[in-house]
Amino acid sequence: MPQSVPSDHLLLEFSLLKFDGMTRIVAALGDELATRAPALPGANTPYGILNHCLGMMRRWSSTVNRGIEIHRDRDAEFTQVGPVAELLARAAGVREEFMTDVLSVDPAAAPVFVPEGREAFWAATTNGVLLHVFEELCQHLGQLEITRDILIANAENHQP
Repeated sequence: MPQSVPSDHLLLEFSLLKFDGMTRIVAALGDELATRAPALPGANTPYGILNHCLGMMRRWSSTVNRGIEIHRDRDAEFTQVGPVAELLARAAGVREEFMTDVLSVDPAAAPVFVPEGREAFWAATTNGVLLHVFEELCQHLGQLEITRDILIANAENHQP
């Protein structure tokens, strides 16, 4: 059973709302459309977008905020494919791990490991890092919504 979000963690709740919206889109698209990219230069598949967010969330919540290394291959996140059911099962696990990470740190504390070249204003606290994750989830949800719309329109018009 999923953890509930404490009422004083509004940013976590907003982040999970965006994340849950992404998982619903990928689930609704199914294996065929979720693993297809629009015929646009550099376009990503819905599967790849969600898969990337799984790695991004864990990197920032665990490696950066807690110092627990999460290995990832960022470039491969966008190109990996497989059954949507498996991706959604991993997403459910990442959602729980993300919540555990966020709820186990003091929001005002400094992150344990901040990658070089990051803006000090948001990387100074674990809550700032969570704000960055929220920003990324919003951006990728929008990307996923546009990608979905293109794929559905093309499928309805029988285009690749």
